[in-house]
Amino acid sequence: MPSADRLVILDRDGVINQDSDDYIKTLDEFIPYPSAIAAIARLSQAGWSVAVATNQSGIARGYYDETTLETMHHRLHTLVREAGGEIAHIAVCPHGPDDGCSCRKPLTGLLEQIRDALGMKTLKGSWMVGDSLRDVQAGEAMGCHSALVRTGKGARTLAKGKGLETARVFADLDEFVDWLVTTH
Repeated sequence: MPSADRLVILDRDGVINQDSDDYIKTLDEFIPYPSAIAAIARLSQAGWSVAVATNQSGIARGYYDETTLETMHHRLHTLVREAGGEIAHIAVCPHGPDDGCSCRKPLTGLLEQIRDALGMKTLKGSWMVGDSLRDVQAGEAMGCHSALVRTGKGARTLAKGKGLETARVFADLDEFVDWLVTTH
């Protein structure tokens, strides 16, 4: 069981892979940032556990199905393992914004799923890394430290500036990991 102060939770689209306003609907559209795959591997090798919390409303919208999403996540697991790392758990919200679920970020359901799947009592002291305000809000609601990356929608989120007072800002996941492993 990982300890909360050695867990990093990542948003997926825009943090690990290229994002699209038209959604990532196929395996061909799922294009991980090479530096992000290497960064996840470095976290694992430095003794950190890594989980992913991702809103995937494209499923509810009918743009792709859960089998397609599983194919993307299988590819992600494979790439990270080949680089020498591991992803402990991927939590997915397949619901649309109006479905009334408890898992869609900024709500905390995905993070609660990660906590429970990893057998943890709390996420207080963990890190939540995302490219949107809702990622930061979900993490902070669970007692996580927050980091915003400028990749994906991060630059747009940063330009709005609201709600990011306690979030550390990094160019990308690679820069965050460089900082984290050298300071913690």
